[in-house]
Amino acid sequence: MRYVAAYLLACLGGKAPAASDIEKILSSVGIEADQDKVKKVIGELSGKSIDQIIAQGREKLSAMPAAGAAAPVAAVAAPVAAEEKKEAKKEEKKKEESESEDEDMGFGLFD
Repeated sequence: MRYVAAYLLACLGGKAPAASDIEKILSSVGIEADQDKVKKVIGELSGKSIDQIIAQGREKLSAMPAAGAAAPVAAVAAPVAAEEKKEAKKEEKKKEESESEDEDMGFGLFD
């Protein structure tokens, strides 16, 4: 994705991006460019307009099911949330006990 993003950024400059343009963009954010990936992105995207590329991407994204992953995530999140609640209750009890012990500051009424 970073190579495609760099390609699109280079296209905003108004000309067809070269490998050096993509490498320069990636290096500006601390990413070392892989020559094979740069060549592949340029080969796949050269000759296409940004509008064409974005339209194709939207079509592919609209075909993907968005709600399909929500059910498994919710199933995993429920036990985790329940466990967190149990731990929070345990911590509250410990705090209450330690606060009540601190109230008398070690002195008893009839010591």
